[in-house]
Amino acid sequence: MTADHSPPLLLDAIAAFFMARKPRKDSPHTTAAYQRDLDTVARLCAVHVGAPVEELALPQLDVAVLRAAFADYADARAKTSISRAWSTWNQFFAFCVSDGRIAGNPMAGVARPRVPRRAPKPLRGEDTPERLLAAVSQRRDGRDPWPERDLAVLATLLLTGVRSAELLGLTLSSLVGPAGDRRLHVVGKGGKSRSVPVEKPLESVLEAYLASRRRRFPTSRAGAAAPLFVDRRNEALQRGGLQYLVRTNLRSAGLNDRRASGALVHALRHTYATRLAEDGASASEIMALLGHVSITTSQSYIDATAREQRAAAGANRTYRVVRELLTASLADD
Repeated sequence: MTADHSPPLLLDAIAAFFMARKPRKDSPHTTAAYQRDLDTVARLCAVHVGAPVEELALPQLDVAVLRAAFADYADARAKTSISRAWSTWNQFFAFCVSDGRIAGNPMAGVARPRVPRRAPKPLRGEDTPERLLAAVSQRRDGRDPWPERDLAVLATLLLTGVRSAELLGLTLSSLVGPAGDRRLHVVGKGGKSRSVPVEKPLESVLEAYLASRRRRFPTSRAGAAAPLFVDRRNEALQRGGLQYLVRTNLRSAGLNDRRASGALVHALRHTYATRLAEDGASASEIMALLGHVSITTSQSYIDATAREQRAAAGANRTYRVVRELLTASLADD
């Protein structure tokens, strides 16, 4: 029986790539994004090679083909999307090299856009978090209001900085430790775990919510693996429901104009991190509490806070007087 010397197929390599990543426990969102980037650029490569995607061999995806495919990909997409797709394909080809499927990574010859570092987008206004929580605790409008649940969700986001996916993944067993020394066991990106302190005020808010949940669903026997946050049908709160909860409560409190465009649930995480920086937390402390992969991300909150403090100091009315005096002095000269 002779060995098969046919070149490795692209789709086989992509399947092997995802198989190799399984132990990393990527989130479904991350896996879907990788798959989308690989599929889209692969179809563009097939056009330039002149063969169906199913028949594409890895050696056919040389620098020239990839440059042409990424040029097409870039036509109607933002820098961030192009950069993310480039990173996906770079990781894919790095895997192919380490797996012995190809000799070298061709992505070194494909241009990548320089993406400016994103600035944090916390809720605007010094008193916004406090006003939001106060309004939520008193809210009784809408159909079947559940202020205890809404307050617990928003307080958890503002006081722990968890991502939306992390919050939705919390279970009753995620709240650990004795009373007065509680912590939230959070599973973050890539399955990495961290422990976030829960101080007494948040502990009391969570206890009040859980008590209201037992009153609402008296026949429910929620075990340790049951979701911490549920909807009005006692089912696990979902991403759309969480976004709706945050949006409607911001609007009801008259604070919707205090969030940056495109920032919703994540604005509460940014608010938590920004306040940590304002109160003197170090980049390493912010990194540990928020589960950042890179300390550069944590440092960005400190840098942004420094810029905001300078802008606030520059708005001092005394500066206006000094400017007027200097202008008058120069005019006399």
